[in-house]
Amino acid sequence: MITGGKIYVSSPPAFSNDSKKLLFCTGNTVSIFSTSTGMQITELEGHTEQVTSVIVMPAGSPATKILCYCWTASLDGTICYWDFSLPELIKKVEVNLPIHSMVIPNVSSLPVAISNKPSNLYAFISVEDTAKPKGLDKLRGIIRMCNLTKSCLVGGELAETTNPEFIVVSNTGELFGIRNQRRLRIWKVPDGDFNHDEVKAIRLHHTKNLTTLAFHPTERIVAGGDVTGRILIWRGVGNRKFSQNERPSSGGKVKNEEERPGVRYVDDADSCSTWHWHPSEVKFLSFSSDGAYLYSGGKEGVLVVWQLDTGKKKFLPRIGSPLLYFTHSTDPSLSSISCADNQIHLLKMPSMEILKSISGIKLPCSFPEIHEGLYSGFVFDRASGLVALPTQTYCVQFYSLFDNREVSQVQVCERNYQPVDDVTVVVTLVVLSLDGSKMGTVEVKLPEEGIGGLISLKFWESGSGSGEFTLSTVIYEPHSDAGISALAFHPARSMAVSSSYGCDFKIWGHSYDIQPTDQTAQKSGWRCQSVGSYKKRPMTAAAFSGDGSVLAVAAEDVVTLWDPDKNVLVAVIGETLMPIRALSFIGKSEYLVSVSQGSKPQLAIWSMSKLSMSWSYKLLAEAVACNTDSSQFAVLALIPKSCKQTVADETAHGGDGVILLFNPEDPVPIATWSVKKAKGGGLAFLTPNPSPHERTSSEGLAPSAMLVYINGNHEYVIFDPYSREEHQMSMIRRENDGPPEETGQFGYASIYGELPEFEAKKDHVPPAPFVPSDKPWETIFSGSSHVLPPLTKLCSAFLASLLEKKPSIQQ
Repeated sequence: MITGGKIYVSSPPAFSNDSKKLLFCTGNTVSIFSTSTGMQITELEGHTEQVTSVIVMPAGSPATKILCYCWTASLDGTICYWDFSLPELIKKVEVNLPIHSMVIPNVSSLPVAISNKPSNLYAFISVEDTAKPKGLDKLRGIIRMCNLTKSCLVGGELAETTNPEFIVVSNTGELFGIRNQRRLRIWKVPDGDFNHDEVKAIRLHHTKNLTTLAFHPTERIVAGGDVTGRILIWRGVGNRKFSQNERPSSGGKVKNEEERPGVRYVDDADSCSTWHWHPSEVKFLSFSSDGAYLYSGGKEGVLVVWQLDTGKKKFLPRIGSPLLYFTHSTDPSLSSISCADNQIHLLKMPSMEILKSISGIKLPCSFPEIHEGLYSGFVFDRASGLVALPTQTYCVQFYSLFDNREVSQVQVCERNYQPVDDVTVVVTLVVLSLDGSKMGTVEVKLPEEGIGGLISLKFWESGSGSGEFTLSTVIYEPHSDAGISALAFHPARSMAVSSSYGCDFKIWGHSYDIQPTDQTAQKSGWRCQSVGSYKKRPMTAAAFSGDGSVLAVAAEDVVTLWDPDKNVLVAVIGETLMPIRALSFIGKSEYLVSVSQGSKPQLAIWSMSKLSMSWSYKLLAEAVACNTDSSQFAVLALIPKSCKQTVADETAHGGDGVILLFNPEDPVPIATWSVKKAKGGGLAFLTPNPSPHERTSSEGLAPSAMLVYINGNHEYVIFDPYSREEHQMSMIRRENDGPPEETGQFGYASIYGELPEFEAKKDHVPPAPFVPSDKPWETIFSGSSHVLPPLTKLCSAFLASLLEKKPSIQQ
C-alpha cells in the first residue's frame, strides 16, 4: 500500500543546523527533504494524528553543528524527541490534549539526551480543551507550560482563548506571544530554571483583529499584522514590566500620550507606528537575522521587504499563490517561503531569487460551480501512474502517484494569476486519452454581469517527456453558447466526442494537411466531423466502448447508442430516475455503467446485448473506475448522514464514504472499503508500479492492476484490491529516486565500512561447516557491532596479519 499527497504547508517548516535539510509537517509524519536536490530523504513516523510543530535543536558550537535532534508536537496529545539523522524516536511526552502549536524558548545549546548539565527544558504549548462544548462563548484554547525533562505539565493556564492560537517565540527565547482578536499577549521567560508564576505577561491593543506577530531578534520591538493589511511596529515593548527592577504599578500612565505616539491605553510600549501596503490580511511577519529588515506576505502572493529604520520596501512579486510562512535558516543566504498551493520555495538571500521549489500535490480549488455533475476535478494516466489536476493558476499539474512528486505543469490559459482578484476564468474539464498521448481541456471565461462569457475547447499533443503537452487546436464556442458537459477520447484512434447542455454532441477528428511535394505534414488540427442530437434533450455524458465501435451518449435520463464512424443512432436503452451525469464501459465486457445524481441518485448497470438494465442501486456515487484489463469496476459512494453512525460502528475506521468493487454480472460487491473525506474524491485503476520493490498480491503474483483512491483533500492511497492482506500505509520509494546528498557515514559504518547485504532465499540451504580461513583479517570486521570480539583480540589478530611470515629454519 502506497500513500501520498500530503499537505506540506500546514505548519511552518524548520531547517537543520547545517541548512542541508528542511523538515516540515506532513499529516501524521514529518518529512525531511534535501535543500540541494529538493527530494525527500526520510520521514519521522510515530504520531497518530496530524503533526502541528517541529523544532530543531540548535547547535551550541562548531563541534556540535551536525547535531540532528528535534522536537515535534501533534494533535494526538504527545510531544516527541527525535534523532532525525537515523531516524529514531528517543523520547515521548504525554500531554493528553490536542497540541495545536508549540515553542521552546529556553532551548539549551545541547540536546537534552546528551547534555551534561541537569537543567530543565520547558515548552509552551497551545492546546485545545476538548471537554468544553464548542460555541462562541466557550474558551477551548489554553496556553500551558510543559517540563520536557520531567515529562509533565507545570502550573495552570497562562491564557484562555476562544480557539487554540499559534505561538510565536523570539530568536533569543526571551519573549513569546500569541494574537487574540484585537490584542497581542506577550510573555517574558526568565533565565534558567524558573517557576510558572515567574512568567510575566503584557498586552498590546489594536482597533482591528490581528492575524500575526513577530519579535525583533535583538531589541524590544514587536510587529503585528491585521486583517486590513496594516503592519504595526511597537518599540520599547515591556520596558516597564519586563525590566529587572520592576516596581508595583500605581495604575497610572508613566508617560503622556505625546511621549508615546501611537500607543493605545496603558500598553507597555514607547511608540507604535503603522505601515500599509497589503490590500488584505497579513499572513506572516518575520524579521531578518540582523533585525534591519521585516518580511511580510499575504493573500496577494507578493513577498515585501521593509527597511525597519526608513520604511522603504522592495518586492518579490508574482509568486502566484497566497503566502503563509517565512522561515530563516542558520545560513543567512538561504530562506524558505511556504505558499497556500502546497509549495515551498527556497530563496537565495538577500536577492530573493528562487533557487528550488518543493511542490506537493495541488490542493482543491475553490472555484465556483459552473456545471453540476459528476466530476472529481482530476483525471488519471493509467500507464504512467500520473494524475492531472487543474490549478487556480490556470495550469494542469501532472503528479506522479508512485513517486509522490510533481512531474510537470501545463499552462492552459496564458494569463497572470492574481490571488486577490475575483475568479474570471475556470478550467472546468481535463481529459486524457487511454494511452496518455492526447489531452483535452475546457476553460470557461465567466461573464461579467451576464455579458462576455466564452467557452474554449483545446486539444493537446504529448511532448518529449512524461506529462509534457503542446497545444494543437483551440476551438472557441464549440457548442455555441452552451456549456460542455463531457469530453471523451476514442480508445485507439484520433477521435473525440464532446457533449453539451445545448442538446447536441460533436465528434472531432484529427486531420493532417499534406503538401504534395515532399509528402510531409505541414498543418494538423482537430475538426468537427459530425453532429448528433436526440429529441432536443441536453446531452449530459458520453463514453466510447472498449474497442471504440460504440459511442454512448446520455440524453438526460436515457442512454443513446451511436455508430461513431457513421454518426447513426443504433439504439436507445433504459430510463433512469434522474439525469445521467457519467457513463463508462466496463473493460472488455458488454456492460455499461451510468451514474445519476440528485434527489434520487442511482447507479445502474446496462447490458449491451439485451439493451436493458441488469441491476441498479440507489447510491450517491461520487466516482466510478473501470478496469480496462478485466470486467470489474469500482464505485466511490457517499454515505447518507442517517447511515454514517451505523457504518462507523460496523467498520474499523468509520468514514463518510465507501469503495465498492463489483463484477457487472453480480450486484453483490466483491470487496468493500470504508474511506474518509469521500466528497470530491476519485478512483482509478493503474498499471502496477514497475519498480522491483513493488508489493505483490497474496497469491505471490504481481497484481494486474492497482486501485488508487484520492480523497477530497487530494490525499491518496494506492493498494491491491485483490489482495486479502492488510499492508501498512507507507510511502514506497522507487529505485530510480536519486540518493540524498548527505552520503556521510556514521557509527559503525564510518569506522569499519558498510555491512554486506544478504538476500533472504525461499529455499532452505543447510549451513556450511565452519572452516578456518588463512586470512582472518578479511572477515574479522564483518558483523554487527554488538557481537564483535573485544578490541584487544581484534588488534592482535589484525597486527599479526600485517607481519610477513617466514618459515622457521632448524639448526
